[in-house]
Amino acid sequence: MLRPVAVVDRWLARVDPGTHRRIKGLRLVTAYGIAAALGTLQDIAHSVPSSISLGFLAGSFALWASVSEGRTKRAESSRDLTLLCFAAALGAVLFVVLSGPLQHAGRAGPELVLVTGAFLVGYLKRFGILGAGTGSQIYIGELLAYGAHLTTADLRAIGIAALIATLASVVPRMLSGPAERPVIAAALSAGPEPTPGKCSPEFFMGLQAAIGSLVIVLLNGIIGLEESAWAITACTYVVAGSATGTMQRVRRRIIGTLIGVPIGLACLPLAEHTPLLIWAAAALAMIIYAMALPERYDIACGAFAFTLIVTLAASGMHSIPVLAARAWETLLGGTLGLAAAMLIFPLRSSDRSK
Repeated sequence: MLRPVAVVDRWLARVDPGTHRRIKGLRLVTAYGIAAALGTLQDIAHSVPSSISLGFLAGSFALWASVSEGRTKRAESSRDLTLLCFAAALGAVLFVVLSGPLQHAGRAGPELVLVTGAFLVGYLKRFGILGAGTGSQIYIGELLAYGAHLTTADLRAIGIAALIATLASVVPRMLSGPAERPVIAAALSAGPEPTPGKCSPEFFMGLQAAIGSLVIVLLNGIIGLEESAWAITACTYVVAGSATGTMQRVRRRIIGTLIGVPIGLACLPLAEHTPLLIWAAAALAMIIYAMALPERYDIACGAFAFTLIVTLAASGMHSIPVLAARAWETLLGGTLGLAAAMLIFPLRSSDRSK
């Protein structure tokens, strides 16, 4: 009975020797829970006419702001969390404003807005950890607005969701205090050192992600993709500071997805009959995600893939073809991201890009 516990304890000690990442994992899960709970309060939700759940929107803002934030001091963390939550809201607003005229460009028209977010994910890394997080949050805000088909009627809900997310993410950070020693993930780290007289490497990283995403948009317009936004997301986040780094990230993402998705699909019966157990498993997976993200991208991708599958199932999505499409189109996006990194202004390896 004690042997499995001892094995898990040794694994935790090896992956997270100071318990710092476990604390961050607990914090981001707590932030999501607080935001989701506040968003469902009747006094708040009934006054916000919106086509999307206010709790889901606020929870997503808070969750990913907590993932992207990487400061040691509480005051700096609180400032960054506030900026990151409103960056996500900015992304959602940008999608609402820019996608309107693109509705007449066919089914893939609104996805063109996601290309701008894909570029910012890479380009804003030149401004450090806050810039990297801001670019990521803008894209996530666009992605959420795209998935929920938000319109100008939802602008008030977006603003309120940002306020809720700020409160929900700052409070756990203030309570965790000096117990955290954040390790910056490679996904948020800067690119290689710039070369005098040339564009910054981060500009090329943004360009690689944007061109790869644009190819996916064109494929969706021509042949139709079931879940093309998932492919765009994979393409955006696999681009690293060098072609070699991107290749490693793609390989690890494929490994993680191929492990996490089948485990999630195997748990679908539990999602239908015991949703509370599934949500607990998803929370545990996100803690593992936070622990593994800095150094074990494959484990992080597997944990995240599992979380996505089971939470979608717990929310009512039980279609195996749709879930499978999200898995294989994620792999497609990663492959296109790799092709873009190797063919479009490829960056050479450096210490900063590893």
